[in-house]
Amino acid sequence: MMTLGRNRFKKFDYFLLFIIFLLTAYGFFSIYIATGTIGSLKSQGAAFILGMVAVIILSFMDYDIFGRLYIPIYIISNVLLLVVIFAGTGGDEWGADSWLVIGGFNFQPSEFVKLGIILSLAKFIEKNEKDINNIFTLIKILIFAGIPILLVVENDFGTGLVFIFFTFIMLFAAGLNYRYIIYSAIAGIISLPILWLGFLGEYQKYRILVFFDPSLDTMDAGYHVTQSKTAIGSGQIMGRYFTGEASFAKLEWLPEKHTDFIFAVIGEAFGLIGGAILIFLFLILLYRLIIIAKNAKDSFGSLTVIGITAMITFHIIENIGMTIGLMPVTGIPLPFISFGGTFMLTNMIAMGFVFSIAMRKSQINF
Repeated sequence: MMTLGRNRFKKFDYFLLFIIFLLTAYGFFSIYIATGTIGSLKSQGAAFILGMVAVIILSFMDYDIFGRLYIPIYIISNVLLLVVIFAGTGGDEWGADSWLVIGGFNFQPSEFVKLGIILSLAKFIEKNEKDINNIFTLIKILIFAGIPILLVVENDFGTGLVFIFFTFIMLFAAGLNYRYIIYSAIAGIISLPILWLGFLGEYQKYRILVFFDPSLDTMDAGYHVTQSKTAIGSGQIMGRYFTGEASFAKLEWLPEKHTDFIFAVIGEAFGLIGGAILIFLFLILLYRLIIIAKNAKDSFGSLTVIGITAMITFHIIENIGMTIGLMPVTGIPLPFISFGGTFMLTNMIAMGFVFSIAMRKSQINF
């Protein structure tokens, strides 16, 4: 059901929308600096406009509708992942067959599936929340979450980590006992050899080895990180963009500069100050999301926002971390900043769900 009364507009979180606009504007400017052309912003702008339409529509829809449809959403999400396994493309260009091509249009289904799994998992956890620390109930939830995780990892280990992270955070927020967290940590450590031998491809293994020692291959696998750190370091405190100096990024020395390594462009162009401003904006966004999750009217709404917050948090930490050599290179983009129509649209749809949940609470305190 959609409600368009005046009271709904009064409850709309305009501050959150303002932060989203600031981040998106920062991203557009950074993409322009990275590519040097306005044309590169056309698809990004189109995705943002579509995203704003989705935000408006979802904001005034009762999010309970999606809770009631959690099983169909879950099934469709898994079917999409199966289709990617058998018909995905992009391995030669991006290192993972995670894209589908329909009518000449490329998109990454796992981006939309993230939201589908967050919604369905939030509802599934809510239905089992009272018994979440019962071992059989927990196993049931883990199987529910584990199926899409295994399907994602089959093609894209980096995106699979996003699924694992938001699943863990949602379970923790739902009241999972600390002993299970400790057991999971121990099991994770023990399973590392199995993961290494049975699930990771040679490309992924090599990326991890180069992460620990980029000097192993500074001209290939370690090239991205080496050049990224050089770009960020060259920006120093104030950056090089406003001084008129030659751009490191525009000289094509920095691969994937408008997508995965956009933070390196920001570091070079705007220096430490520009990077700190971006991180500060992200912190405000995450804080606002946490407040909305805390004030949600029910567990489903709260867990949905928590899942979205965890998803965005992982992307921020992983993306910025890999550009400065603190995290492995996994191809995880930076929310609202990196170039990518599917990713931008997914982020905006996620915010649409957040606005819907926020508007159904009588008061939101900053």
